[in-house]
Amino acid sequence: MTINQVINNFKEHNPKTDTTMIQLAYDFAVKAHTGQKRKSGEPYIQHCLHTAFVLVQIKADLEAIIAGLLHDIPEDTEYTLADIEKNFGKEIADLVEGITKLSKIKYRGIERYRESLRKMFLAMAQDLRVILIKFADRLHNLRTLESLPLEKRQRIARETLEIYAPIAGLLGIWRLKWQMEDICFKHLYPEDYKKLAYKYEVEKRFEHNQYIQKVKNMLGAKLKEAKIPFHLTSRFKHLYSIYLKLQKKERKFDEIYDVFALRIIVPDIADCYKTLGIVHSLWRPNPERFKDYIAVPKPNGYQALHTTVYGPEGKSTEFQIRTEAMDDIAKYGIADHWSYKMSGGHSRDSKKQPVWVKEVLNIQKETENTHDFIKQIKFDVFHDRIFVFTPKGDVFDLPEGSTPIDFAYYVHSDIGNQATGAMVNDKITTLDQELKNGDLVEIITDKKRKGPSRDWLKFVKTATARNKIKQNLKSSMMDNLKKFIPNIK
Repeated sequence: MTINQVINNFKEHNPKTDTTMIQLAYDFAVKAHTGQKRKSGEPYIQHCLHTAFVLVQIKADLEAIIAGLLHDIPEDTEYTLADIEKNFGKEIADLVEGITKLSKIKYRGIERYRESLRKMFLAMAQDLRVILIKFADRLHNLRTLESLPLEKRQRIARETLEIYAPIAGLLGIWRLKWQMEDICFKHLYPEDYKKLAYKYEVEKRFEHNQYIQKVKNMLGAKLKEAKIPFHLTSRFKHLYSIYLKLQKKERKFDEIYDVFALRIIVPDIADCYKTLGIVHSLWRPNPERFKDYIAVPKPNGYQALHTTVYGPEGKSTEFQIRTEAMDDIAKYGIADHWSYKMSGGHSRDSKKQPVWVKEVLNIQKETENTHDFIKQIKFDVFHDRIFVFTPKGDVFDLPEGSTPIDFAYYVHSDIGNQATGAMVNDKITTLDQELKNGDLVEIITDKKRKGPSRDWLKFVKTATARNKIKQNLKSSMMDNLKKFIPNIK
C-alpha cells in the first residue's frame, strides 16, 4: 500500500478537494513510526496506510482519513496529541484522542467490559467519525491476525463479533460488517468455516452462477422491453450470515436457498416500483418476504425494496431494488451522508444524528447504573427493528419484541400512563402482545386512569417505557405519602 493509492482513490470521490494535508500527515506518520514494525514483520506505516485506505473506501471525509494516518502516534511513538494539534489542528487531534481512548478498551469478559462499553458508546455519540476510524483500524488488524498468538486472536475476534460488527450494521456500513464477521468466523470456528467454505465455494457456486445468469437473462429482457435503464448485479451472502441461518433454523446447507441476492439499480423511485411490478409479473412473490424500505427507511437511512419470489424451478430468489443514491448509502452507510459532509463546512447539529445515537444519549441519562445501561443498549439499539403505524399513518421505529405499552410511551408519556388496552390491525389485543413489523396500532386510553400498572414492568422491553413507568410510580408513591406526612419532600 502506498500513499499515492490512498490519495488517488480519495480524489475519485472528491476531485476538487486539496489533498496536501493527507501527504503531510503521511510524512509525519512515517517520521513518527520510523523503525517500528508490526508483529507480521511489515513496517508499521503500512497499518496506517491500510487504515486510511479503508476509510477512503467507505467515503469518509478528509479529516477522518488524516486522523486514520495519525491514529496510533500518541500511544506508540514519542509524539503527543499536542504535537498533532500543533501540526494538524484541534479537530483532527480530537479524533485521534477518541481513537486513543477506544484502543484502551480490552475485552475481558462482560462484567469488566461494561464500563468501557459505556464510554465507547458515549464517545461515538460525540463524533461518529471516531468509530469509523476504529472500524478501519480493526479491519486491518483482523486481516493480519495470523501473526498473533491463538488466545489473542480469539479475544480480538470475539470482541469484534459481539461489539464492532453490530455497530457497523447500525451505521449501515455493511461492507465492513460482513468482512469483519467472516474473518472472525474463520478464527473462532475454524472447522465450521472450512466446511462451509468448501460447500459454498466448491460444491455450489457453479450451480448458483448458472441459476443467477438464467434469472438475469429473463428479467433483463423484460426491463429492456419496459425501457427502464438498469444495472443488475448479484452477490452471494457472506459465510457467517449463512452459518447463522443454519444455526438458527437448524437446517442443512442444501435447505438454505437464499444464499444470494440480485440487486437492481434504476434511475429513480418510480422506476423502483415499476421494476418491482415486473419482477412480480415474472415470478410469484412470497408475501412474507416483502419489505418497502423506500416508504419507511431503516433508522440508519437505508432505502430499497426487498422482495423474495419463487423463481425458475421454484427456487427462492431475493431481489433488492434501489436507486444509485440509495445504493451509495447501502454501501457506505452513515459515512456517505453524515453531517460532516454538508456543504458550507462542518456541522455538529444533533438533528443530523441518526435516531439510535439520540437513543444512546437518552438511555445514558435515564439508567442508574452501567449494568442497566448496557442491557438496554443491547435491546433498544442492537436489537432488530420493526416499524409500527398509527391510525393516522405516522411511523414509529421500535426494537423487535416491543409491546403496545412500549409503543404507547414512544408516542407520548400521557398515552402510556392512561393506556387501558390496544387495537392491533383492528383487533383488540392485550398490552403485553408482541408487535410485528407493519402492525397498525391504536392505544385505547382512559383520562381518568391515575397512572401505569406496576405489572407492566414485567413485560415492557424498552428503556423509554420502563423508566417512564418507574418515574410515574415513584411520583404517585410520593403523593400518597404526602397525604399522611404533609412535610415530606
